[in-house]
Amino acid sequence: MPREVKWAISLLVGLGLLVLGWRFYFVLITLHILICGLLIMVVLLQSGEAADLAGAFGGAGSQTAFGPRGAATFFSKATTWCAIMFMLTSMALTMHQNTTAGSSGRSVLQQFSKTAKPTAPAALPPATPAPATPAPSK
Repeated sequence: MPREVKWAISLLVGLGLLVLGWRFYFVLITLHILICGLLIMVVLLQSGEAADLAGAFGGAGSQTAFGPRGAATFFSKATTWCAIMFMLTSMALTMHQNTTAGSSGRSVLQQFSKTAKPTAPAALPPATPAPATPAPSK
């Protein structure tokens, strides 16, 4: 199968899941959580390229800053796709939150914080005049 067809199918499946998640919010949240878990697992399963400090600065026998670049493995491709889907679901969740909360232009904290109800000031006892004391004379 040509490479472009694989990209197109993957893109259509991803966008289809986002559209489904837009209509059914729990699907979008579930998809986002699954992608987060999968992204964590894929990143942790990858092997490190250079473990020492010299490898980060080209000490691994290459003139590049991040060491020699090999062929893309399954895990690197999976990381790319999970990262793309993570960003798309994050943006979809943000846009969905903004449209459901109304276009009031307020922040999330202002929308969901409880405001204190105004209370009447407590009644003060009647003021009694203080006794007048004469100033000491010198």
